[in-house]
Amino acid sequence: MITNDQTSGRGQRGSSWLSETGKNLTFSLVLKPTFLTARDQFYLNKTISLGLWDYLSRALTAGIKIKWPNDILVSNKKICGILIENHIQGQHIQHSIVGIGLNVNQSNFSLPTATSMKLQGDAEFLLEDVLTELLGCLETRYLQLRSGKFDGLSNDYADTMYWIGEMHLFKKKEDIFEGVITGIDLFGRLKVNVDGTTEYFEVKEVQFLK
Repeated sequence: MITNDQTSGRGQRGSSWLSETGKNLTFSLVLKPTFLTARDQFYLNKTISLGLWDYLSRALTAGIKIKWPNDILVSNKKICGILIENHIQGQHIQHSIVGIGLNVNQSNFSLPTATSMKLQGDAEFLLEDVLTELLGCLETRYLQLRSGKFDGLSNDYADTMYWIGEMHLFKKKEDIFEGVITGIDLFGRLKVNVDGTTEYFEVKEVQFLK
């Protein structure tokens, strides 16, 4: 499903996504990864994030990072958001709805932390071409997932993670602390080394500060 006008898009745990009419790509994919267990569902997040990273790295060439769990940043600004809803029966995923919002030709944003392909590439892009090439990248990564190449997905995801291996400030509830992202665990939790101890965070449990 594709829409030209999205004013109430949802992000992770209630975050909103506002798209300017006719400027961007906002679409949903319905997948049936029945080969994937509920325990391994974060691999689908890795797959979709990496498919977008692959495409944007070709289109814009540099500065593309995946901010855990699945925002795509260019030059520290958000260019794409992803929301995945998995429907689980028993121990396996029956189907997944993958919502993607990619800023393509929008030039003005209400938030200074947002950007677009046009702003980063200094050119207009044809939405049809972007969609076709992006779907090809997503399919390639999905086939990698279906083939069970989990280690390759994990390694590529780690290589493209925002702030990995760097000392930064984070916030948990009212506490601000310094830490180093070391990766994610098998359940998709963020691993941060804080004073020599690894702490684990679920989505929305920790904020990235600076």
